[in-house]
Amino acid sequence: MSEIKFAIEGEGAIEATEELLTLEGIEGSFTVDEEVQREGVIATIASIVGIVSGTLAVAEQIRKWYQAYKDGKSGKKIAKVLIVGRNGDRLLLENATIEQIRKVLES
Repeated sequence: MSEIKFAIEGEGAIEATEELLTLEGIEGSFTVDEEVQREGVIATIASIVGIVSGTLAVAEQIRKWYQAYKDGKSGKKIAKVLIVGRNGDRLLLENATIEQIRKVLES
């Protein structure tokens, strides 16, 4: 089964990614992108291998999670999040709707 990838950048990338992977209905892991980190930016790549509940509920949680870290949850911010679906569809979360997130999760 192919994976859904989340590329997360910003000073709070590690904390945000850890929390993403604790959201109900999501199973996966992540790595820190060492090449980007050398350039002074923290970036992580999360691989979602399974969505075990409805994609609409997961999409809503992802949108809420993104807004919290974009606004600086716990003093840590993320700069950008890119989702790459199983079929290669890409979506920046900046202005994405819950429906757009759901479509990428299902693709």
